[in-house]
Amino acid sequence: MSTLHILWDESHVWGLLAWRAVESMGLPYRLVRAQEIADGLLSRNPPSLLLVPGGTARLKADALGEAGMQAVRGYVAGGGSYLGFCGGAGLGLTGEHGLGLCPWSRASFTDRMQHFVSGHVHATVSAGHSLTPAALPPEPALPVWWPGRFAPEDGHDVEILARYTEPGSDFWVADLPLDTLPPGTFTEWEDLYGIRLRPTFLTGQPCILHGRYGAGSYTLSYTHLETPESPQANLWLAHLVERLTGGPSASGCPATPGDTGNATSGGLRAANPLVPAWELDALPARWHDDGLLRARALFDDIVTIGINHCLFFRRNSWLIGWRAGIPGANLNNLHAAVCTAVSTPPTPAAEDYWNERKADFLNRLALFHKGVTGYLLAERLAMTLSKTFPETVSRQSLKEQRAALFGPPMASGGLYAELLDVLDRLVFLQLHG
Repeated sequence: MSTLHILWDESHVWGLLAWRAVESMGLPYRLVRAQEIADGLLSRNPPSLLLVPGGTARLKADALGEAGMQAVRGYVAGGGSYLGFCGGAGLGLTGEHGLGLCPWSRASFTDRMQHFVSGHVHATVSAGHSLTPAALPPEPALPVWWPGRFAPEDGHDVEILARYTEPGSDFWVADLPLDTLPPGTFTEWEDLYGIRLRPTFLTGQPCILHGRYGAGSYTLSYTHLETPESPQANLWLAHLVERLTGGPSASGCPATPGDTGNATSGGLRAANPLVPAWELDALPARWHDDGLLRARALFDDIVTIGINHCLFFRRNSWLIGWRAGIPGANLNNLHAAVCTAVSTPPTPAAEDYWNERKADFLNRLALFHKGVTGYLLAERLAMTLSKTFPETVSRQSLKEQRAALFGPPMASGGLYAELLDVLDRLVFLQLHG
């Protein structure tokens, strides 16, 4: 048990964040596919830690299949450690698409707007716990990116390592930045329109859990501790990796029975606990393939059109924000993948795969670029005319355009899914070696 494994399937930009964090910390790792797990990888060569990034828990469960799900349960029950972020946390819960490592389930939202929150949130932490770094302040700022929620249940031995308190200075609800709104705005909106946008629903909610499953353990976090330039979150991630793989507590507390799984003695210690900035648009080209450079230029053009017409905005160095209703999450997945592909040297396997798929991919991308450009400009026109000529651009027509390009809401399909599948496989082959 000398390395950690990162589950690649259905993670996309969140998988890249996890990879960058582990890579920048100098930790030994391997990217693994769901099929490898289903084929017995975890029993043949057990990792010191299985890290499951964000994404959609349902799609991760589908990728693993029953054999893969059972293999993960067997790995943890036999003494392994499971660390899941956001969608990976949801996968660890009990429910239709869950592993059942944690007896709690995923809570539903009373209002879908409650899911559309992002940025840093302060949290109270379980001070003195061996999984909590002593260097953390009493209420560290931890990043969330459209998180789910835990449904706490009594009668189970689940430890709560952190609970949300107050939003940080970069907190947004959908496309509304809280720090730009005058005091009392949410109260006025609630009184006038009867809509609740104030993020008080987070206050007191658990955001990081830990518990036992057989001889092993699970740690589930709806906060993205792998977020670039989030020092308190990054410190906690480095500490968790070290402790969950059997290392000494950075807090100075001795290891206590039951805190970690049957990991290797000594732990995996991060050389540097800070995850650096990820300037996606400034990444230099390291694979000078004309097709990939063309692909990046087309995606850059889509982003530029969206920004110029007030549909996209720069959320931070690695994330494009979007107006409510625009499929920004999908475009972030594609944008991050193509930027990573261009900025990463090719492996022989990646070159072979790309040469097989290149012509077809570029043909489909040309169609996608044309379709998305038309769709975004139609959305912009609808915004302009919404007050005076609200029916000029049919909302049903926009919905159909979006579905044809991206698939149904809360799922993926169309040209988007086809392009993403190719890029996802390509980047895996580059990073996997």
